[in-house]
Amino acid sequence: MNKYECIYVARQDIPQSQVENMSEQFTGIIKEYNGTIHKVEYCGLRQLAYKIKKNRKGHYVEMHFEASPDAIVEMERQMGLHEDMLRFLTLRMKEFVKGPSPLSQTKGYKESRRVAVVAKEEAQEGVVA
Repeated sequence: MNKYECIYVARQDIPQSQVENMSEQFTGIIKEYNGTIHKVEYCGLRQLAYKIKKNRKGHYVEMHFEASPDAIVEMERQMGLHEDMLRFLTLRMKEFVKGPSPLSQTKGYKESRRVAVVAKEEAQEGVVA
């Protein structure tokens, strides 16, 4: 079985509970084809780069799983038919990325990481000098 990452964007006007139901539907398809789910992460309601089907925002969900190619075909077919789906992308991965999804990280988190990296570099320069 291959490792896959799937990210999809659902319409902005549906509640988060309905987005979670969509995730359960898609993970059910993977399990039906004897696949294993490693992670399903709701990344929040985010601004889109451009309007998609008259939507400016969308609910982002990231899934990591192992499955057969037949399962991917069926899951993507169901995603394409779902009326609340704006976009989806499934990629085959060599290894899964550990930790939280970059999509779910806020600007504050990224800024704090940047400050930590700069502080670490300054500390190393102080040791060298």
